[in-house]
Amino acid sequence: MAQRATSLLELVDVVDNVPSDFDFTTLYRLYLSDDPRPHGVLLPANVSRLPWTSAFQIDHAARTIHLADTSSGASPGPALSASLAEVIDAALEADVFPQLRRQHSEPYRIIGANHFVTLERWPSPIFGVASRGAHLTAYVGRGADMKIWIAQRSKNIYTYPGKLDTSVAGGVKATDSPGDCIVAEAWEEASLDGKFVRDNAKSVGMVSYVGENKRNGTIQPVVLYLYDLEMPEGMELKPQDDEVEYFVVMSVEEVRNAMMEYKFKPNCCLVMIDFFVRHGIITDENEEDYLELITRLRRKLPVPVSPSKLSKPAL
Repeated sequence: MAQRATSLLELVDVVDNVPSDFDFTTLYRLYLSDDPRPHGVLLPANVSRLPWTSAFQIDHAARTIHLADTSSGASPGPALSASLAEVIDAALEADVFPQLRRQHSEPYRIIGANHFVTLERWPSPIFGVASRGAHLTAYVGRGADMKIWIAQRSKNIYTYPGKLDTSVAGGVKATDSPGDCIVAEAWEEASLDGKFVRDNAKSVGMVSYVGENKRNGTIQPVVLYLYDLEMPEGMELKPQDDEVEYFVVMSVEEVRNAMMEYKFKPNCCLVMIDFFVRHGIITDENEEDYLELITRLRRKLPVPVSPSKLSKPAL
């Protein structure tokens, strides 16, 4: 990778690196019972390595995987979740995916499912289901005087050790809302009072992308919910867990330079670009790729992001 990006679009390309015209029918598609829409996209190599059970019907010619409801319709969500968990348990036991480190992780919700179906966080990219994350950008001041709170990731963390990060971020657990995630992570990572965050953090939209991780051999759609928090003078972010080394206040220009030098965790660049657009820092007048940037930040995903039924998924 080059030492310095020549454009903001290059930073987007690092993360959203599956072409928009990619033919997802070349991958295996995961279907949940009684739903004609695929909820996961799996690379053929991963299909061959996963220890499937009789609950899954695999058609190699059509490249489809259908997960049956073993509850006979009585309780589809828990039954579908249990079938996925059985495969993950066997994969962890056999250690067929070293990146899982033979460890379990918290459950994620399959966001477009008609029922409340969960899958563990770490294996979710193997199944190619959409993941949900939430990022909060804390800042002080406005305009030319704006400063942004940036986290320095721990050098001992498993993913992107030592990279810069947004103020607060985390994966959204199955039973949490993105707002719940931000409130919890703001306290755990940055020592910010939960009531203050709940009362003052503003939901400002989302970014989405489809990323291929060549090292791990996965393709995954991702949704990141975004929050802004204007901080009062004198209030500080302070590390409270072992994921953050320290926090630093940076100017807009310092953040941009660090992004261009690939010092940030890659998907944080999408979060910061969107922040700059919303705050009028990146405009059509000063950025030649303005329209393409905005378009690329909200990628249409190859899996559904809402249930096909009118009602919300039942717990």
